[in-house]
Amino acid sequence: RLLLSASIILLLLYITSVVVGARDLSSSCQIEVNEKEDMSDEAKKLAARAAVDRYVKDGMAVGVGSGSTIVFGVDRLKERVEKEKLKIECVPTSFQSRQLILEAGLTLSDLQQHPVLDVAIDGADEIDDKLNLIKGGGGCQTGEKIVAFNAKQFVVIADSRKDSKKLGEKWKKGVPLEVIPAAFYAVQKHIEEKLGGKGKMRMASDKAGPTVTDNGNFILDADFGVIEDPANLDAKLQRIPGIVETGLFIGMAEQAFIGQDDGSVTIISRDGTRTKL
Repeated sequence: RLLLSASIILLLLYITSVVVGARDLSSSCQIEVNEKEDMSDEAKKLAARAAVDRYVKDGMAVGVGSGSTIVFGVDRLKERVEKEKLKIECVPTSFQSRQLILEAGLTLSDLQQHPVLDVAIDGADEIDDKLNLIKGGGGCQTGEKIVAFNAKQFVVIADSRKDSKKLGEKWKKGVPLEVIPAAFYAVQKHIEEKLGGKGKMRMASDKAGPTVTDNGNFILDADFGVIEDPANLDAKLQRIPGIVETGLFIGMAEQAFIGQDDGSVTIISRDGTRTKL
């Protein structure tokens, strides 16, 4: 009995040490994740501030993108408007960016009042070495592309995780496609059988069923692996009836501001040159 009791005690001590060790490991992993997220946010903030400071001037009509990075861009616009008394009007790309503009107290406008914008600033899910982009991780690529197309200058802000040589190297969720619901399965079938992609309906996270865009459509995330010729792929996708817009932005960006973990910002130009701030 004494031996059995001793064995049980040793077993309980072992289990306790394993549980405590697992908790310590979990805590350290969570700390590491939080540190990486903090660094990422700081890099986004640096990129956003640099782009707003360089491109936005008094009297401009400014296109405001969507996503997590543009939050820092709107913060900087607000700071400059309050400090420098800038008079700018902001055109949103989505419901999210419309709310950001209003909450910041900035002047809200639209493409009817400003069919030509002075500059549009937006984030990206991935940027290749020719400044082609994958956008639409937030499901807003149609509004984002409309605003970017109608801007004299389109500037991208991101952290270093989005910087790739080729599209599809880092972004593994596929090219976001906004699709009319009635055509969804036909579009998916065509992409898989004719273009060799793998299509997946994007599901909502806080509701049952698919993600629904601001325009009332569905999102098809189409995985083509590493994209060797994004312009050719985009042209093929654009010809498929039912696709409202693709998340491929080809030759649209003038510069990309990439926030680095060391506190610097790299500016990538369309000709491939890189300048460090």
